[in-house]
Amino acid sequence: MIGVVLHRVKIERLSTGVRGIDEMIQGGIPRGFFVAVVGEPGTGKTIFCIHFIAQGIREGDKNIYVTTEESRESIIKQAAQFGFDFERAIEENRLIIIDALMGGRDDPWSLRDLTPEALVEKVIEAKKSLGRGRARLVVDSMSAFWLDKPAMARKYSYYVKRVLYRWDFTALLVAQYAVTTSLGFGFGVEHVADGIIRFRKAVVGGVLRRYVIIEKMRQTQHDLRMHEIEIVDGVGMRVKQPTPYRKEDYALPRSVVERILEAEARRRKEILGSEESETIL
Repeated sequence: MIGVVLHRVKIERLSTGVRGIDEMIQGGIPRGFFVAVVGEPGTGKTIFCIHFIAQGIREGDKNIYVTTEESRESIIKQAAQFGFDFERAIEENRLIIIDALMGGRDDPWSLRDLTPEALVEKVIEAKKSLGRGRARLVVDSMSAFWLDKPAMARKYSYYVKRVLYRWDFTALLVAQYAVTTSLGFGFGVEHVADGIIRFRKAVVGGVLRRYVIIEKMRQTQHDLRMHEIEIVDGVGMRVKQPTPYRKEDYALPRSVVERILEAEARRRKEILGSEESETIL
């Protein structure tokens, strides 16, 4: 009989700043992972990202937050609502917020071109400014970079991960899902991500409820149950109990989803065809 020795590999994990979610992923996100944070608008994605950065500030990490759908001031105000002083962290050079929405030309930490190349260049510049050390990155959201070219989403996501991985980032890459189907139409950052944290919402008994589920996390025995979450003023995100509700309990009928997806597939085919024609010309 041949004995087999199993060696435990020690994995450094970064706390998300939300205790209940840390417990769902064995204590945190493995260092160096690029995690997709996905869901419809209003599900808590940005608040989760704010927690992640606030935890990085507490732990002495280098922190970069790229905001494409809100201004820098809006992110700072939201953080303050939950007791996180992002303004002070910026002054102490522990946090840089790159504003891709409202940044002016005289603002060194603004992103005026929504291209993956411009994003990578500015993030690397920010990391050099913050200095050496373990770094956290949030891009909220990646969806802004392929608004006019949805078929390029996977390629752009792969490029961002491939280049920034060398800079010791543990990253949250946010992707917006469609309100109608709660789906990302099968393309995007999820395909290159090391993990997927999915936020959902539903009206149950006339009350809006929010949920989170870990759909993927490599090197991790993660919880497979959907948990209800709540957003508390002055506190932030809290994870409640696992929920008995399933996606099927509040999703659109399958026949409706299939028709929407078929229409989206035709639209993507048309986009790809027009791009090929432009290349030929």
